[in-house]
Amino acid sequence: MKLLFQLQTSHDSLIHDVSIDFYGKRIATCSSDQKIKVWEKKSQGRWVCSSEWKAHNGSIWKIVWAHPQFGQCIASCSFDQTVCIWEEQDEPIQDQKNTVSYWAKKATISDGQMSIQDIKFAPSHFGLKLATADSSGMLRMYEAPDIMDLSRWAQTHEFQVSKLCVNSMSWNISRGSIPMIAIASNDRLNPLQIWEFIETSRKWTEGLKLAHDDIVNHVDWAPQIGRSFHLIATASKDGKVRIWKLDESAKKIAPNYPFVCEGHTGEVWKVEWNITGTILASSADDGTVRLWRADIDGKWNCLSIISTENKEKVFQNQKENNENLQLNDNRDDQNNSNDNLQIEFK
Repeated sequence: MKLLFQLQTSHDSLIHDVSIDFYGKRIATCSSDQKIKVWEKKSQGRWVCSSEWKAHNGSIWKIVWAHPQFGQCIASCSFDQTVCIWEEQDEPIQDQKNTVSYWAKKATISDGQMSIQDIKFAPSHFGLKLATADSSGMLRMYEAPDIMDLSRWAQTHEFQVSKLCVNSMSWNISRGSIPMIAIASNDRLNPLQIWEFIETSRKWTEGLKLAHDDIVNHVDWAPQIGRSFHLIATASKDGKVRIWKLDESAKKIAPNYPFVCEGHTGEVWKVEWNITGTILASSADDGTVRLWRADIDGKWNCLSIISTENKEKVFQNQKENNENLQLNDNRDDQNNSNDNLQIEFK
């Protein structure tokens, strides 16, 4: 593992989310300064800020890229209770503060009265659809009926998933399964749920509930490549990472699961799988990123620890040279530097 680059983002406040596009050639950042910045990879590995603009009237919590088959489109959500859809333009747009952006606002979605905590585009084979979750526990689904006109978004579903704030969502991206989404919330009694779409009734229904000892901050559903089961990872306030193995229908937990990965000494804020779902990364308040991989017996072991001082402790002699890992640590930590972004890849 090596440090590839470090961005001095020049955001004026905390960075809440970092999102890398499908090809790994662009990075979008959002912050409490109400701005979005888009970075592009140039020759010799240089990263240049190509656009920046004031996007919301409150702190921006999340930013996500749509699949490139739908064009250059990003969505952002904010404390100002809105979701904004942005599309790249051929000509630059200049605002009142003389900042240059190539991104035009195509739509503003504001159906709720609460802060929008998370947004996720659906897997591309479901079409151009977007899920939003707010601090009241309400989840809403939207669809663009015409992918050539991003100004039109129709709400298709609205349902209550929790009585408390939703922290994170993750779609099941498998093409062979019905639409399913995992929801993590602040509800200690029911912090993680699996919801599935029933085609006959055209409704979303609550399925499996996965118990935890504390609040779940983040959830990530692993890509189901060559497997007959699902893997879901969670990051919890209790400082533990949990990996759940579910059957193909995601209705039954496998024996000896969840597997609890221990080692972090602080609250765990984010987990993310690599592209094949074989290595998991976790980040926590202890200032470290840990990489986890299952052995031949199905036990998940820590491969390495990467600290904020760029020191790495390797737990196995041989590194996985064929695994690409992307991790965006988007926690809101007031003790952290707010304009320094480090990206590490394997």
